[in-house]
Order: sequence, then structure tokens, then C-alpha cells
Amino acid sequence: MPMAPWISRAAAIVSLVFTSFGTGAHAQNGGQLIASYVVLGPDGHAIARAITTAEACPALTVDGKASAMSVRSAAGTAPQRPTASKPELSKRSAFAATTCEAAIPPAAKRAEIAGAALPLPPRIIKRIVVIGDTGCRIKAADNAVQDCDDPGAYPFASITAAAAAWKPDIVLHVGDYLYRENPCPDDKTALCGGTKWGYGLDAWQADFLTPAAPLLKDAPWVMVRGNHETCDRAGQGWRRFFDVYDLTPDRTCDDPAHDMAGNFTEPFAVPLGEGAQIIVWDTASAANKPFKADDPRAAAYLQTVQRIFALAKQQPHTILTNHHPVLAVTAKMTKDGKREVAPGNPSLQAVLAEANPAFYPAGIDLLLSGHIHVLEQLSFGGKYPSQFVTGFSGTQEDIVPLPESLSDGDDPAPGATPDAFSSWVDGFGFMTLERTGTADWKAEIHDKMGKVVNRCTIKGRLSHCDIKQVHVG
Repeated sequence: MPMAPWISRAAAIVSLVFTSFGTGAHAQNGGQLIASYVVLGPDGHAIARAITTAEACPALTVDGKASAMSVRSAAGTAPQRPTASKPELSKRSAFAATTCEAAIPPAAKRAEIAGAALPLPPRIIKRIVVIGDTGCRIKAADNAVQDCDDPGAYPFASITAAAAAWKPDIVLHVGDYLYRENPCPDDKTALCGGTKWGYGLDAWQADFLTPAAPLLKDAPWVMVRGNHETCDRAGQGWRRFFDVYDLTPDRTCDDPAHDMAGNFTEPFAVPLGEGAQIIVWDTASAANKPFKADDPRAAAYLQTVQRIFALAKQQPHTILTNHHPVLAVTAKMTKDGKREVAPGNPSLQAVLAEANPAFYPAGIDLLLSGHIHVLEQLSFGGKYPSQFVTGFSGTQEDIVPLPESLSDGDDPAPGATPDAFSSWVDGFGFMTLERTGTADWKAEIHDKMGKVVNRCTIKGRLSHCDIKQVHVG
């Protein structure tokens, strides 16, 4: 069936039915169906995707009627390009399978590929699992290595199994999926010897598709792009698998000459029903300091912020999700052993302030982000939206404790003084949101096995958690 115009929009809700290479993959036209999934774009429009080693794309069956899928990206190995790592720690990205796609009609009751059902989201979404920063870190430059085979050190698979048992309507991933960037260092082979690495399909399998399988099978996803998915990192796979833009040459992330275009995606809104929506904002290439006046990213982000403000008028209640938290704090230890608290992302704060002195217009009530490898909650008495950070779902954790209360000098932005603040540092898990009203949610913080370790209430822009600091391993 022909692709609809809205397929050329931003990345979206994704539900995946994943089958690993070799064992268990569906035979299909002389090849293997590696994965099939559904991407929901703006206004809830659905696109079916399939990753296959067959010569031809599989058929999509909708309500008993089969139709052909189109090739989104042919199998092949991308040219070597500069990456965020040194050349000797980089390699070409191999995608040994074709990515296919087709539009699913809005009235579809059932869709399937090769006999595997593609789960479609309910009309009214009431239960959401929120996770973020999920990959297993292998970064040679930082000498940072997790034991990817140890579920205690890298518990993402346990987290997805526990989250699936909660039976969400959708899953929201707030960004950063692939962390196995470099080959295992020679002195760390006991931890990571033989681990897949780089930015090709095999690394995406190891770091996301395989450990996420229990949750990917059971619920649709909203997938936010993180800084690990920029063009000089895992952007090539992001564009092929999860983004809903047409895969034109300037969007593939294969040619660094087009990275400015490849690193930006137009924001879009996903309706939740009954007056609520999620707006997805791609801030993958945000900086850690304000943009210079001649930095083209400043104008690009200002344009996306203006688009977000227009989208927010569509519904009374908006959840805005992006990877880099604007109204959260981080902590680090100085050389003299003192804790230093740093504010939220300065580049995004400057862009938002230019568009609106209050940062966010009325109706944007809740911010969901990642990037900081902790669980964090901040409320600002209604002046700003509440901010939650859920970057605690697998990646090597931040371990410097946050203070129990923030002092005046620790505000995440000038004038943004929290009236409620909660955190959990050095603990893996996920968050659930259960809807209790148009702008009201019951939030629960779960550990890696699914046990609830904190409970929070969200009412419009206000939020509060029962425990100020969680102290469990």
C-alpha cells in the first residue's frame, strides 16, 4: 500500500516483535525475518516495519488482506565515517538485513507480518512504562566497561521482563540505547571479551533488541532520540530502524557533510486520548553550554521549540519528552572531595528562554527525560512543569549522591526553586505512570526486579514523592 505523507515526520511510538538472528527467526522468501514492529507517527498514524535478510520485503496483512511493503533501507555496509571515537576504535556499520515499511490504515483491527501480530496501542492510553539510558557501556576513552553478561551489573533484560509484567499500554524510552561503542579493552577481556560493538545491526541486537525482547513483544513504544543516537554515534541505525522520516541521503547519517540535517527531527504529538498527549522532542545534539550566536543548532532548536509550543495547543494536557533534562540537576565530586551540584542543560534553557521567558507555556505540565543516570523528581509549585529523570534502566550508573534538599544555589535554572525534590542514585529500575485524570498520574518507581521503592503523585504541574531519597541497592 502507498506510504502516507505523515511517514516523513519524526520518530515515534514503536512496538516491536523481535526474533534474534539464526535461532527462532521466521523463514521468509529464502531469508529470515529478523524483527517486525509498528511505528506510530503524528496523530497516531501507524507504520509497519520489518527487518529481513530475504531478497524481497514480506507482506503486511491487515484485517486479513495482504499488501506489499516497501524497502526503507537495503542491506549493506555503510561507508566509514568519523565517529565520536578515535579512528582505531571505530569501524564501518554493517546492516546485514533490509528494513521494510508500509502504512497501516487507522481503522485496522489487526495487523501481522509472517503470522506474527503487531500490537497496536489502545485508543485511550492509561498505563505507561518509562525507561531510559539502557545500553551496556563499553567506552575505551573513559576506561568505562560494564560486564554485559552479568545481570547484576547490566540488568536491562531483568528490567524489561519486570516492566512487561506490569502490562503497560505503551512504553516510553527517553533515549540512549546503544553504549557498546568501542572494542573491549585488552585489560578488560574478563568483563567484555567477545562483545559485539560499534553501530551496526549486531550491536543494536546486543544492546537493545535482545535484552528488550520481553517488553518489546508486549507493548507499543514511544522512542526518544538521545545523544548516543547522533550521526557520529548510533544515528545510522536510529534512522534505519526507528525514525519515521523518509530515509533520504541527507538523513541517513552516512555522510558527515549532512550531519546538521541528520541530527534533527521535527517534534510531533502522540495523542493519549481524553485531552492528553505526548510531544516528542529530538534534542540529541544539544550542547553542555549555551550555543554561540553563529552555531546553526541554536536557530534549529528555536524553530523546533516554536513548533512544540504550537503542538501544545492541540490538547489541554501535554507531557513533553526529550533526552536532556532542562529542569534537573547533576552531582559530581571536585578534586578536593566536595560535592558540586550542576544545573539543567544550559543550551536548551537558553533556547527556551528566547522563545518564552517562562520556558514553557501553559498546558505543558510534565517533563520526562533521561541522560543523567539516576532517578530524579522535581516540582516547582506550578511555576514550571514537574521534571522526572529516568536514566536508570541499564547503563553504568552515576554514583555521587544528590543532596536530600536543594539549596538556593543549586536550582536547576535561575528562579526554578523546587518545592518538592526526590532522587534515587546508584539503583537500576523503571518508572510507571497510571492515569488518574486528564493531567493527573500515579507514578511508581520500581527496582530492577519490579519491586516498588517509591510512590509519587502528579497533579497538573505539581508532583510529590513519598520518599525524598531512596536507599536500596
